[in-house]
Amino acid sequence: MSFLPSARSALPRVRTMAAVSLVVAGVGGLGWLQAAEVEDPLGEQTGGATTVPATGRNAFSFPLATLDDEERTRFAIGNSFFRRNWVEAPASTTARDGLGPHFIARSCGGCHVQDGRGAPPDLRRRLGGEHEPPVALLIRLSVPGMGEHGGVVPDPVYGDQLDNAAIQGVRPEGRVVIRTRPIAGRFADGTRYTLRQPVYTLTDLAYGPLAPGAMLSPRIAPHLAGIGLLDAIPQAEIERNAAEQAAAPGPIKGQVNRVWDAFAGEMRVGRFGWKANVATLAHQSAGAFLGDIGITSTHFPSEACTPTQKDCLDAPHGGGKGRTLLRARQADASTPEIDDETLAQVIFYQATLAPAERRNARDPQVLRGQALFTQAQCATCHRPSYLTGASPFPALTSPKTAGQRIHPYTDLLLHDMGELLADGRPDFAASGRQWKTPPLWGIGLIREVNGHQRLLHDGRADGVLEAILWHGGEAEEARQQVLKMSRAEREALVKFVESL
Repeated sequence: MSFLPSARSALPRVRTMAAVSLVVAGVGGLGWLQAAEVEDPLGEQTGGATTVPATGRNAFSFPLATLDDEERTRFAIGNSFFRRNWVEAPASTTARDGLGPHFIARSCGGCHVQDGRGAPPDLRRRLGGEHEPPVALLIRLSVPGMGEHGGVVPDPVYGDQLDNAAIQGVRPEGRVVIRTRPIAGRFADGTRYTLRQPVYTLTDLAYGPLAPGAMLSPRIAPHLAGIGLLDAIPQAEIERNAAEQAAAPGPIKGQVNRVWDAFAGEMRVGRFGWKANVATLAHQSAGAFLGDIGITSTHFPSEACTPTQKDCLDAPHGGGKGRTLLRARQADASTPEIDDETLAQVIFYQATLAPAERRNARDPQVLRGQALFTQAQCATCHRPSYLTGASPFPALTSPKTAGQRIHPYTDLLLHDMGELLADGRPDFAASGRQWKTPPLWGIGLIREVNGHQRLLHDGRADGVLEAILWHGGEAEEARQQVLKMSRAEREALVKFVESL
């Protein structure tokens, strides 16, 4: 079975200044194509020399075009551990045992299907009057106050997120129930629209009620292609974004989130997560292994069982180096369920997922939409491009990949997005009304990869235009400009964003 997606797209149309080699994976092996040395004024090569021309179901699953054979082997190994399910301990599969005790998914790919974007449950599909449980949508939890390093204070009984699944003999923490209420509006030309505001309720709580004042924040799994290149954006550029916005007139005033990084052991500028509440891809990956799958690691050695959760504490521990009750080894970090080498392979895999080449970048309607995007000030927060700098991944700092002109369309800053999008839950420096500007590259391929177009932090928006209509706060002026656009202009704006 091949670990790499089959090539389905045409040869690259343009490349960046440097000549690069593009790998196309096929059933029979790997074939190499030499690209021409051509300028890229429209940003068609979203990741510079690392870009792959990809469409269809596997569009987010190609390795960076610049990887060598040894790096491609690492990519394949990491892909295996990213996609395959972890199992309960004890098990004969000692390299993959230790699932839970509480969890949301059995693998990284369970939330990031085809390395793509998750979606909330389809509320139209109900069994026995209830919608299906969410998988790629998790609920963050915290209580008022400031925790260690300025972070959140977890709920004393349920921790920092609700897990709706558990291994045998352990009770799932609870169930998420979602309902919606309509919000009607109209464009200046009279066209009506209706948004659906989600309302979240936690039921069947296994260990009693949440703490007084507990705060909930829904988070959807984002698509991952190009994530390693985001890690290579210089910190100075993120800080420059904030300084330039602070000095400019108008309401857009993005802020840097400074967060604790467990791997570096220090405060760093946040750039991952919906509130920029994680600084590095390594921390993000290890934290997700623990929180979403229940897999411990060197930097996150203790299972997420609180003192109230006796069945969780009494569950077996995995890892293949001796299984004991969690209660007896909560402070023992000597036998993580995922070892450092395997975790590094998974992190490498994510870091080297390639951004896909833009589609239809020269289409007149797309070019018109690009002008409207800038005119409406969307490009202030969704900054189009950067030059990459230092990276913890040598695959992104080699002579072939260093200093790439990339086009992610984000400033990686926090912005007040208004009351309708507010979750009311602070996270380090992020307020309850602030969200990080999400990158836009690859947004037009989500439907092909994942079969939906659910956008924003909890998937409430059905497509690009709805996502814009949810904007408020600092983005209210931009939203008002879009409301005044004609139907043709709105269609051009959406077509541009979907070309990214």
